[in-house]
Amino acid sequence: MRRDVFQAIADPTRRAIISMIAQQPLNLNGVAEQFHQSRPAISKHIKILTECGLVVIRQHGRERYCEPRLSKLNEVSDWVEQYRKFWEAKFDALDDYLTELQSKPSLKTKTKKHVKRK
Repeated sequence: MRRDVFQAIADPTRRAIISMIAQQPLNLNGVAEQFHQSRPAISKHIKILTECGLVVIRQHGRERYCEPRLSKLNEVSDWVEQYRKFWEAKFDALDDYLTELQSKPSLKTKTKKHVKRK
């Protein structure tokens, strides 16, 4: 089963694993030692990361190392960029509207009457 990159980064433990192995490839025990979770739980997280293509497991002798394949994160970056452009345009339009409102004289200043108070 091929998983979605968004599923992988949705979990904070998996994001932490990605950050760790981006610094240097680690064996499975080295990854598991960094967390207060069982080794099987960490193995499940790593399996999800491999299924979506963010991590590759390489065999070096008797050890299995997790290596990053971070180019898959470009999918996330591209998706976020779409929405960044959309919201920037909306906020720019709002800014223009607010600037226009500020430059017009307000109704209160035109119709304000001076009333003497006792």
